[in-house]
Amino acid sequence: QVQLVESGGGLVQAGGSLRLSCAASGRTFWGYAMGWFRQAPGKEREFVAAINWSGGSTYYDDSVKGRFSISRDNSKNTVYLQMNSLKPEDTAVYYCAARNGGPSQAMGRWSYWGQGTQVTVSS
Repeated sequence: QVQLVESGGGLVQAGGSLRLSCAASGRTFWGYAMGWFRQAPGKEREFVAAINWSGGSTYYDDSVKGRFSISRDNSKNTVYLQMNSLKPEDTAVYYCAARNGGPSQAMGRWSYWGQGTQVTVSS
């Protein structure tokens, strides 16, 4: 079992930045891909970014490419999402996810989820 705890959400003005963190615990982090998804009010949860075990491969949704950056520190069992040039449409609850294997944009392929952290971008 893997437990995931997100932090770093908050209220920010458009154009600002936030860095989300996700700390994993419960079992070995080895071999797990990590990802970030988000869910806005009234919308389905959607893929944002993912990173493989080594951190050598990253994947982004087109809507965040060039603005968001995913990274991980395996010595701390933590994954990060640096969000720059934030827009009001980035407002959502952001969820961290983990899976034993390679990254995937398909939500159903992720086994473990955090409780989410709210990000609100004001215009």
